[in-house]
Amino acid sequence: MTRGRILLVEDDPALAELLVWHFEREEFEVEQTADGEEALLLARESPPDVVLLDWMIEGISGIEVCRRLRRMPDTANVPIIMLTARGEEEDRVRGLETGADDYVTKPFSPRELVARVGAVLRRVRPALAGEHLAYADIEMDMVSHKVRRSGTAIPLGPTEFRLLKHFLEHPGRVFSRERLLDSVWGRDSDIEPRTVDVHIRRLRKAINIGACADIIRTVRSAGYALDVDATG
Repeated sequence: MTRGRILLVEDDPALAELLVWHFEREEFEVEQTADGEEALLLARESPPDVVLLDWMIEGISGIEVCRRLRRMPDTANVPIIMLTARGEEEDRVRGLETGADDYVTKPFSPRELVARVGAVLRRVRPALAGEHLAYADIEMDMVSHKVRRSGTAIPLGPTEFRLLKHFLEHPGRVFSRERLLDSVWGRDSDIEPRTVDVHIRRLRKAINIGACADIIRTVRSAGYALDVDATG
């Protein structure tokens, strides 16, 4: 099982090759490009778990790529770590204000970067930290395959369990039907995207027990998210 999917946007071939080697050795899946436009296309087609983004890439600047990623529904909440030789405080602040979550100044240790990415993913994907997932009043034990909401056991079918697990690993993040099909059913699945709606309805019915609020948010023309501010 991969530790996470990384989109590496770096136009230094030697550094890119070195980073890919280090991350793949640590069981990360890495997609790499030197081009900002291609990075946006790759992120749109298959949103990564984290983006490593060089500031000084060819064409669109890293800052502009960061800005656009934050505007895209599927990548609005994806962690972004800027990689740059610009170490001045003003530049760091600009990068963070644009939407970057972290900032690494070159030269840096690849091992340190791997550790930093691991720390970021543990914060945004609780499954990486252990065998127990929780968000709001929902708890999932992945060993016993048991789910509880406000202490009450929730029976779920296998597909609804996988669907909820995926949402719990990425709370607050919006996923399109196509992205959910890739992540929950698998890339080779021939299931229709509308099938996702059926399982979302089943999951809603199962977890919205008693007076519990609907915690699955429907985002028109975008998809679904597990969100305490859901309005249905």
